[in-house]
Amino acid sequence: YRMEIPAIGSDELKPKIEKLKIQTGEAVADSVIQMGYAQGLLYAFNSLYVMVNHRGNDEFEKTSGLYRLQDTDNDDQYDKISLLKSLNGAGEHGPHSIVLSPDGESLYVIAGNHTDLPEMDAYRLPKVWQNDNLFPEVKDPRGHANDRGAPAGWIANIDPEGKRWELVSAGFRNPFDLDFNDQGDMFVYDSDMEWDLGMPWYRPTRICHVTSGSEFGWRTGNGKWSPAYPDNLPPVLNIGQGSPTNVVFGRGAKFPVRYQKSIYAFDWSFGIIYAIHLQPNGSTYEGDREEFLSGIPLPLTDGVIGPDGAMYFMTGGRRLDSDLYRVHYVGDESVAAATDKTELTEGNKIRRELETYHSGPKQGAVDFAWPYLNNEDRFIQYAARVAIEHQPLSEWQNKVYTEKDPVTLAQGVIALARHGSKSHQSKMLNALLAVDLKALSPQNQVDMLRAFELTLSRFGVPSAGLQSKVIDYLSPLYPAKTDVMNQLLSKTLAFLNDPTVVSKTLALLESKEGENTDVMANSATEASDLILRNPQYGMDIALTLKNMPPAQHTYYGMVIADVEKGWTPALREKYFNWFKKAFTFKAGRSYIGFIDKARKKALTHVPKDKFDYYDKLSGADLLTSSGNALVSNAVQPKGPGKRWQVEDIEPLLADGLEGRDFENGKNMFVATTCITCHSMRGEGANIGPDLTQLGTRFSPEDMLMAIIEPNDVISDQYNSIVYTLKDGKSVVGRLMNETEDSYVVSQNPYAPDLTREIPKDQVTGTKHSSISWMPPGTVNRLNAEELKDLLAYLAAGGDPDSPIYKAATN
Repeated sequence: YRMEIPAIGSDELKPKIEKLKIQTGEAVADSVIQMGYAQGLLYAFNSLYVMVNHRGNDEFEKTSGLYRLQDTDNDDQYDKISLLKSLNGAGEHGPHSIVLSPDGESLYVIAGNHTDLPEMDAYRLPKVWQNDNLFPEVKDPRGHANDRGAPAGWIANIDPEGKRWELVSAGFRNPFDLDFNDQGDMFVYDSDMEWDLGMPWYRPTRICHVTSGSEFGWRTGNGKWSPAYPDNLPPVLNIGQGSPTNVVFGRGAKFPVRYQKSIYAFDWSFGIIYAIHLQPNGSTYEGDREEFLSGIPLPLTDGVIGPDGAMYFMTGGRRLDSDLYRVHYVGDESVAAATDKTELTEGNKIRRELETYHSGPKQGAVDFAWPYLNNEDRFIQYAARVAIEHQPLSEWQNKVYTEKDPVTLAQGVIALARHGSKSHQSKMLNALLAVDLKALSPQNQVDMLRAFELTLSRFGVPSAGLQSKVIDYLSPLYPAKTDVMNQLLSKTLAFLNDPTVVSKTLALLESKEGENTDVMANSATEASDLILRNPQYGMDIALTLKNMPPAQHTYYGMVIADVEKGWTPALREKYFNWFKKAFTFKAGRSYIGFIDKARKKALTHVPKDKFDYYDKLSGADLLTSSGNALVSNAVQPKGPGKRWQVEDIEPLLADGLEGRDFENGKNMFVATTCITCHSMRGEGANIGPDLTQLGTRFSPEDMLMAIIEPNDVISDQYNSIVYTLKDGKSVVGRLMNETEDSYVVSQNPYAPDLTREIPKDQVTGTKHSSISWMPPGTVNRLNAEELKDLLAYLAAGGDPDSPIYKAATN
């Protein structure tokens, strides 16, 4: 569609909407889709570029790929469609956006981790990626992305004709969009894996500064890299939980200068547009986030800065209605275009010069880049290593062996591990063993241990003599003072079968010390702030926060699952008891399955005559047959369910509720999790209203309406309040108490006693939330008979002697 938007201030806001008539040959009916299923659109080079995300069917035969639409006869309609590149991938993690380069000469395309990387003409990130993780691999127990490997989500640069494709960056999960700041630096907003919530490999949604040849470390299952590893780059800013969609820079916005220079990041799940304010920091940036705009609900999908200086954004997705909004500034601050373009820092200039060596062999590259391998700036150091990796191995491998500076040595070994062979392993390890690790800074110690890990993960266990030397070198360092060091040491020593790693790790497993007990602590948006913005997703966060596992303990418990040496009966007793304890915590949807897969790995190493004993000791009886969930005594719906709608109410209840099954109605009250928040005749929780007297006040039709549309009517007693703060943030919570100086609010329905004080002098406004704590779709697993049994149970107030059941016997 093409739209003409009325000017700001017009009395009429309805845009003129025109459906494009794309005719590429003989005329076809308007009902035939000539081009659609687009997740990216860009008008450039007198063409409309379309990123199709589609598997192809009878309705629309074209499959995923980048297409170019052109008007060859100048009739203002497109008549030529060219497929520039077919892409293998579709769905929410398929190919996404197309963006014009800052110089206007080329295009950038971005794709999620379910899109295969096509063969490229050039690779700024050297094509040597592997999983590179000694942590015992456990893929997602529920099957998500289990067939997806490196390089995961990717970004490529192409010419306008789509003839030359160059890989720029990879290692993402699922960024939908990208944009550039005034300095021409690229930024994306990458997604988290919500099923990993509460686990040590969980990575929150994050803003990444994307540089030439960059890698961001996504790997499937529990194999995701720590941002501390030197062979991937850290984010500029961790945001928190959410579903990233659009990214757009404020260039051209008629906003105050601060907002013209912001990156805007859109979160679909929780309805927030973040303004990311960036400040140069060496060759990269640091940032803070401001809640620029939010709505409950507001499923944000895409946005642009229009030619009139307003921001336009759309909502929709997952079969939701789609709407178009305009945001413009009204106030006293100047909205004149910013003229003070920020100059590049010296670090940024150095990084860019190093990146000129990322296109292949180039004379003088090694001599220029080598001194920067010990630079304190992570992004410069990374760019230098990639520059060296693009040069012939013969030009630099001997420099690695003879390097005396330990910082440079670590980077050189990482490069050689990525490009060398098994024949290089002993020289690399001996060079590392000559370093006094304790004399290095914490980050340089991490780099050194990562160099050991890559040398082992790429080339396997070394000769017995060298294996013993590495164990003797690393074992006295374990345990260390930081979590990331303990992760690196434990997995490396476990891989080498150090006989002391089991006892040391189990001691850590029993310790309450550790900096990473809350893996969500380093996010700009607190998890509790999101719960009530979208109960459908927020309640999972609420349950996790109520009883979250110590993340580092999860790591320790999994890292020794395959170790064969160093066990005693007492240590095995401790270890398998830990699994049973681990099952009592609540985390992301895949947590139980991850723990069980590690448990089953560990059981393969116990004596056969002890298998049944340790199997039971470790909690086998607590699990379902799949191992992905705990056994529930609740009777589950038989289904098949359906997406119940308001229009289903009248036909469903046409024959009344006589003759219903009391026990099944009670079971459905539990199965639909009503009992999690509500009480009935003294059983259940008091998060929501007691439902014992519900049938005396509401008809079955009213009850079902409230279940299907929980946001239509919300009791004041159970409503949430949105508090808008001076710093632009907002807090959503239920008011529990009010003092002279502050509001005391609860944000977690499952832990109402956990409260937060909001100083009144920081609050600029309050309003009632339009979102109920009760998520929609709670009865969608039920078939018609099960739903009527539930409604009868509610109408009866949980009383088996209610007249509604007696009538059934007449």
